[in-house]
Amino acid sequence: MSTIINNIEIIKTKSSKINEVDFDDLKFGSVFSDHMLVCDYKDGKWQEPKITPYQPITLDPAAKIFHYGQSVFEGMKAYKDENDSVWLFRPLDNFKRLNISSKRLAIPELPEAYFMEGLKALLELDKDWIPKNEGSSLYIRPFVFASGNGFHASPADEYKFIICTAPSGSYFSGDVKVLIEEKYSRSANGGVGFAKAGGNYAGQFYPTQLAKEKGYHQVIWTDDNTHEYIEEAGAMNIFVRINDTLITAPTSDRILDGITRKSIIELAKAEGINVEVRKLSVSEVIEATKNGTLKEMFGAGTAAVVSPIAAFGYKDVDYNLPKLDESYADFFKKQITDIQTNKSEDPFGWRFKVD
Repeated sequence: MSTIINNIEIIKTKSSKINEVDFDDLKFGSVFSDHMLVCDYKDGKWQEPKITPYQPITLDPAAKIFHYGQSVFEGMKAYKDENDSVWLFRPLDNFKRLNISSKRLAIPELPEAYFMEGLKALLELDKDWIPKNEGSSLYIRPFVFASGNGFHASPADEYKFIICTAPSGSYFSGDVKVLIEEKYSRSANGGVGFAKAGGNYAGQFYPTQLAKEKGYHQVIWTDDNTHEYIEEAGAMNIFVRINDTLITAPTSDRILDGITRKSIIELAKAEGINVEVRKLSVSEVIEATKNGTLKEMFGAGTAAVVSPIAAFGYKDVDYNLPKLDESYADFFKKQITDIQTNKSEDPFGWRFKVD
């Protein structure tokens, strides 16, 4: 039997899996909640979205996603506060970026109401899946891919938009050691690096695998032309603190306009911390390490929020960063997570209550 919430048809699962889940031991993105939102694009328009039980999807072997990689996604989180109210963090930014990514890959853009009303209905239905443990959240994965068939190299005529959710614990733990990449590139000028396209991440796996074989956890990506400038850290934006100045690369065709990145920049400015959005050379970072002015490096993204970097390698030399009692990384992570979980005031208007 189906019901209607926010004009979204809802088909509830016959048997919830929630009692099978250990919410005290959640690995990131490996346990999935009971329902998902599905919306099809066909006949030149997006059809009405609906919520169904979480289940496999069936695709023709000729579906273009398999052959030409038309696929984009987003990453979001939902939180519960002490009163069991449900909160999102800057969800309209995720919606807008999903459409920016879609446009770059010739995927039809979604109506805002389908994204927002569908997401709210899904969270209302599966709100018991949102964990309240410290550091935990309900990870939300909206994605769009080409479901239309054909071997000819052209955009598909049919697509699927899906939102799945996964209760998850902390993304990273422990010290992170990274390798500054000298050969491979994450993206190039004129390419799709600014889009959250699935292929961007597929292209990262092999260089990252090589780095792990050398004892590193992740790769710091450098520019595609000279490999002289630091751009991103793994699947995250990167910040470098030299003395008390925070530096991050400007967004471009190659660099994702990260929502956590934007939030850190705004927080830093509000706190009177000097922020420079500019190109940062590897040689400048090495020099700052040698003269003692390099204080911190950290990645910033939805999954980890902030991931401090303890050491980095470059040209077969490893460099350790100092351990700080009061780091910018810890400060920004606490500021953002406190806003996300309704533990502090939100002067920026980032928090979004799911009613």
